[in-house]
Amino acid sequence: MNNPRIAVLIPCFNEEAAIETVVLDFRRALPQAAVHVFDNNSTDRTAEIAKRAGAVVSHVTLQGKGNVIRRMFADVEADIYVLVDGDDTYHADSSPAMVDRLLADGFDMVVGRRVSEDVASYRAGHRFGNRMLTGFVAYLFGRSFTDILSGYRVFSRRFVKSFPALAKGFETETELTVHALELRMPVAEIDTPYKSRPEGSFSKLNTYRDGIRILRTIVRLFRLERPLLFYGLIGAALAVLSMALAVPLAITYIETGLVPRLPTAVLVSGLGVLASLSLTGGLILENVTRGRQEARLLVYLGIPGCASLCTAGPRRERSPG
Repeated sequence: MNNPRIAVLIPCFNEEAAIETVVLDFRRALPQAAVHVFDNNSTDRTAEIAKRAGAVVSHVTLQGKGNVIRRMFADVEADIYVLVDGDDTYHADSSPAMVDRLLADGFDMVVGRRVSEDVASYRAGHRFGNRMLTGFVAYLFGRSFTDILSGYRVFSRRFVKSFPALAKGFETETELTVHALELRMPVAEIDTPYKSRPEGSFSKLNTYRDGIRILRTIVRLFRLERPLLFYGLIGAALAVLSMALAVPLAITYIETGLVPRLPTAVLVSGLGVLASLSLTGGLILENVTRGRQEARLLVYLGIPGCASLCTAGPRRERSPG
């Protein structure tokens, strides 16, 4: 191995009770890594404490975890990226194994699958919501993960620099997962201990509000990435409703030669037209999506993968001139 550049990325908002421990733990677990803390408008001493602990501190003014991750991926240059929350719930000592797995097998993403018997650290409602959303994503895009909402991940450079970060908030983990599944990247999961927040640290996650936002993100990604299936299902539903309303009209017309319920006949015609338009729109958008996916794949393939870190010679500085 030729000393790949490793960056630990820690998004933070009001984590003064935990951030020092997180920074020090990751500096110990990955002594060769640069630790970056991106402070998202904290009103406490998060940035000050992180800097004192040895982290490189940056500030992001647009509120939301997705906005912070977009800035992180754009600004930080490295070969391997370790993304972890700043709340001291994830196990820093698992990071070397995750990095080694990424390099050894040429993966683009390794997810830290949370393992905890502590009800307080991983509440039943969150477990159920995670299983529900994970199952939904698996149905739409294929099953490769069992914990899509984990905030502990290791990425290759080609993943980070090809990721079109569009999410604003906590739904960004879903977007990260779907990006990997859509480009059929090699990915893996590793079990990691998950613990409760330290005293004085409070969760910014709202179970219902953020769960709805994540669900909306999945539906949006379904519409964008599977438009033929999405609009085809809508068209099929409209077509079934149209036929269900048309059957009594057809029977009446056969028996009497009359169409006495003209508004219903107009509604049936309108539903049939909408069903056809929905299917046609799905077919057109499917071709557009295919072109967009090919463009993203070309960007992804244009970035050297982790395998090159194992085979490339030592870096050499270019001489002036």
